[in-house]
Amino acid sequence: MNPAPHPRPAPGLPGRRGLLGGLLAGAALAAVPALAAPAHAGARPAPAPAGPRATRPLLLGTYTSEGGGGTGIGTAAYDTGTGAITPGPVITGVENPSYLAPHPSGATVYAVAEQGAGAVTAVAIRPDGTYEVLGSRPTGGSGPTHLSVHPSGRWLLSANYTSGSVAVHPIAEDGSLGERTDLVTHSSPPPGPGQGGPHAHQIVTSPDGGRVLAVDLGTDTVYTYRLDASAGTLTEVSRAALAPGSGPRHLAFHPGGRFAYLACELDNTMVVCAYDPATGALTPGPGQSTGTGSGVSYPAQPVVTGDGAYVHLANRGHNSLTRYAVEGDGAVLRLLDTVPVGGDWPRQLALSPDGSLLFAANQRSSTVTVFGVGPDGSLTGVGTPFPAPVAVCVLPLP
Repeated sequence: MNPAPHPRPAPGLPGRRGLLGGLLAGAALAAVPALAAPAHAGARPAPAPAGPRATRPLLLGTYTSEGGGGTGIGTAAYDTGTGAITPGPVITGVENPSYLAPHPSGATVYAVAEQGAGAVTAVAIRPDGTYEVLGSRPTGGSGPTHLSVHPSGRWLLSANYTSGSVAVHPIAEDGSLGERTDLVTHSSPPPGPGQGGPHAHQIVTSPDGGRVLAVDLGTDTVYTYRLDASAGTLTEVSRAALAPGSGPRHLAFHPGGRFAYLACELDNTMVVCAYDPATGALTPGPGQSTGTGSGVSYPAQPVVTGDGAYVHLANRGHNSLTRYAVEGDGAVLRLLDTVPVGGDWPRQLALSPDGSLLFAANQRSSTVTVFGVGPDGSLTGVGTPFPAPVAVCVLPLP
């Protein structure tokens, strides 16, 4: 599994994630011992915060058709004080759930089915802590790799990587999904060098809820859309061009809503983008260092601390996490340091709802590593890596 110039082929899809075979493989998460892997570099127990501790749910995305992968959405629980993770049963009946997103109500979670006939699946979270699969809907594209829920809770947005399109589905009151209301393919500009076509990799809503932004790795472009809140249709209002061959992958907004931080996986840079809420225009600045040295480290995803003071970035090839200080009310990133992630190929990051913990899903080592987040944004590894089959997404729930 050598690093590819961009994400590897999904099951049965040329040019996506290079998954191995189409057989359901891997033991259920519940059967894996929680302490089977060695502690990651610098790991030490996290100090417990003052007051009562709690245990909260954690969901895990995987590939069900890859050798060593999972058998559905993994469930677990994490200690909000120590970060320790305890395994739970698997939510079966969900194929290749490589990305997960919660509904604002907390009553439902959604998963992509990253495969040739792309789909999105709704899973209800019952008051007793159990889960129920509510059903799936086709996305109209192939290889969906990201999804998010509009802040209104009425629309599910998804990005089809392989076919380079974005889709919209209505969300019913019970959290289930209706038939797709729109599908937009990124037919222009032409693909970047060696990309072979558009590759929609992320779709998110701006902090004010006014616009929807789609990041396309293949066309080196971020598209801004207006979502019709009644019809569930997208109308393009702006597009931002990144450097040719940069491969924009994921962005994260500053809580102030005027700036976003964009990871470009092919030229190994972070880009600060100014955002105009009135027009939806995104204006990228120059690419900045990820602190990983020469060569391409395939940066995957940035996350912003709740106070907007720090940004952390996952670097897959370097197996590290970069820390930036945010300055100028969000306009400037200052590189501080990098720390080892304690796993192999950190695909996705997530902060706990209170911001005290950071979770990293390490795809190739099939582990989740946990870090305590200091007041200065510093990261301290806590506990031991948690075994999770082909961990490509981790979602801590409130």
